[in-house]
Amino acid sequence: MKSEAGPNERVCEAVMKYLGCECTRFEPMEDDAPIVEAYHRAREEGARAGFVPLLVKADSVLWECLKVNTCPEHRVRGGFSFDAESLAEYRRHALSAPLQDGRLFLEELADCRRRWAAAACQDWEKDVLGEMKGGEADNFFIGCWDLFSGRTFPLILAKIPVKHPWEVFAWLPFGGWNSCPDTPRLMAAARYWFEQYGAVPAVVTRDTLEFELAAPAPEERAMELAVEQYGLCPDLNQGEGGAIGKLADGLRQSTVWHFWWD
Repeated sequence: MKSEAGPNERVCEAVMKYLGCECTRFEPMEDDAPIVEAYHRAREEGARAGFVPLLVKADSVLWECLKVNTCPEHRVRGGFSFDAESLAEYRRHALSAPLQDGRLFLEELADCRRRWAAAACQDWEKDVLGEMKGGEADNFFIGCWDLFSGRTFPLILAKIPVKHPWEVFAWLPFGGWNSCPDTPRLMAAARYWFEQYGAVPAVVTRDTLEFELAAPAPEERAMELAVEQYGLCPDLNQGEGGAIGKLADGLRQSTVWHFWWD
């Protein structure tokens, strides 16, 4: 369902050129079934052909983030140009550099959140974790949707030419701002979660990231996983006290993980 029209035409064209791989455009629609079906077909094809599909919502904020991360000299220039040589070198380095232990990295982040709680005079078990209850199953991509229009965003389905799911962040480095981790840290966490749960990055927007799994995380590991996710994305701890327990209860039922950084 490729189209030449759309409000973000120039941004989409720039992002697809930046990606440098086979891409398919999807214009806004009221039913995301064709998008999800195309993504899952690409997952099956990628397992044979050696690529990892990713749904990307391209906009000007994401575009600037990509340029800043890989072609910083183009930041002040604006527009839709980028340095292809700098981009290729960034990718080569990101894909060849050794990754830190994802489990240890996530534990370090969780320890940081515990210190935050202590500094705020919060009880970690009661005020932050709480009981594992009240969560809901999340089995759909919500990052694809414009909640104001009730339609999907203009999207790109990119066939990223990497061998492993966590390597998509070397190709599309959207992190490294505010509390969103940078490329090597996102890759380390994503590798660990893939090895532990089979989680695969599926959707990227300017400020959100979604993973898809074949089956929910085991109930006995759901609280541990929720703490890891809170460490990576502190914005998950919102609402009433015990929000992480509610997150854990949702994770034991869900095949989609959703992250959002402010």
